[in-house]
Amino acid sequence: MPGLDHTLVLCVYGFFSNLRPSEPFLTAYLMGPDKNLTETQVVNEIYPVWTYSYLALLFPVFLATDYLRYKPVLILQASSLVVTYVMLLRAQGVPAMQLLEFFFGLATAAEVAYYSYIYSVVQPAHYQRVTGYCRSVTLFGSTAGSLTGQLLLLGARVQLVHLVVFTLTTAAVASVAPWFLPMPKRSLFFHKTEGAVLEEPLEEPLEEPPSSTALLEESESPPPNSKDISKVPRSSATGSGSGLVEVLRLLLDDFLKVYRCRSLLAWSLWWALATCGYFQVINYAQALWENIRPSQDYEIYNGYVETLSTLLGALAALLVGCVPVSWSLWGELALSALSLLMAGCVFAMVTPGNIWLCYGSYVLFRATYMLLITVATFQVASSLNMQRYALVFGVNTFMALLLQALLTVVVVDSAGLGLDVFTQFLIYGAYFAVISVVFLLAGLCKLASRRRSGSQEEQRPAALQSAEEAAHGLMKQIIE
Repeated sequence: MPGLDHTLVLCVYGFFSNLRPSEPFLTAYLMGPDKNLTETQVVNEIYPVWTYSYLALLFPVFLATDYLRYKPVLILQASSLVVTYVMLLRAQGVPAMQLLEFFFGLATAAEVAYYSYIYSVVQPAHYQRVTGYCRSVTLFGSTAGSLTGQLLLLGARVQLVHLVVFTLTTAAVASVAPWFLPMPKRSLFFHKTEGAVLEEPLEEPLEEPPSSTALLEESESPPPNSKDISKVPRSSATGSGSGLVEVLRLLLDDFLKVYRCRSLLAWSLWWALATCGYFQVINYAQALWENIRPSQDYEIYNGYVETLSTLLGALAALLVGCVPVSWSLWGELALSALSLLMAGCVFAMVTPGNIWLCYGSYVLFRATYMLLITVATFQVASSLNMQRYALVFGVNTFMALLLQALLTVVVVDSAGLGLDVFTQFLIYGAYFAVISVVFLLAGLCKLASRRRSGSQEEQRPAALQSAEEAAHGLMKQIIE
């Protein structure tokens, strides 16, 4: 397969860059004797910087990734991860940790280069397979990292600082891989090949469920869709390159066309709203666990929880293809019911003093989100080509981060309310409950609309038959 060696190098990079044994214990490390930071400093002053950095850098990095043709941004991401863990190991104080969060936000924003690079060096026929390779290896790396960290902490009795050293080592190994990748000759927007075309979105997404393998690949990252649905060639889409103004004009034009589709808009709305809440919950879950079961006094099992939640989330994504649900008909009601379940999980996490209920609720929360984001991913991707999917994924992620930044600055940041972590989670639970109500109303309105349409279709033949009988009687009277 063309590009197989490049895929292998990307998989090596994806595995080692996600092999982070210290990740499940970051809050415990920052609040422990190594950094000696308070909960207020960690939760209300340091962690919010990642949200702001990710939001501010997402769109510029997206454009830079395409303009520079992926490889330089991959190197930038790898370097940012190394800087992050060097600072985590050596730096002290709140300002240094805030700068660390900025570099981690840069690394997170640059993930788009990892998931985009391979599509510029392989043929479209291999997109699904290489997406599976790259996505699966990152999930495996993340799972292996959490499990390794927990085993080292409890089995080998290593210190948390040693887990940071381990993570820094894997990040350094990962940083070598991008240098062995060739520079692609084409990209989606700035460096196009001749004859590039874009596809119009369908009014309704496909109802056939995808294969379970494809769903697993799509659980958290944007897979391209290689199906030919309807192609609309553009003169501006050809040529070897495009200027920034032209690219922005095309993106705006595509944005207006894509989001006219009401079903796509509904799934994208849930995507943005739920991802915002999901980020908040997973970002501050460790602080909640540290409050309920302090790592200085008890053994903690954060690594096992992260491992189990990742595996169950992947399994939930895998099982979606086996569920015979007409998502185009029942999608909004399903989103409402499962969003309510997520709200219940968040509320259960703040049960006083019960760490096991908190752990279990977190696992169920993540698995439910992965299931729903898999469905949302497929419903959106089934009617778009890769270019428009990249746009929709970017817009949905940007809106999620914008909402998250607003939520953070009001609820979390010390410049806002600066609430304690228990109160924060009560607000996040209420947030998911509101999402549930919104989609319940949308689902009921959709069912009512379809019922009215069905009634009109049934009444129309009867009305035509009555008109024909009246006309026939009138003609008979005229003849007589």
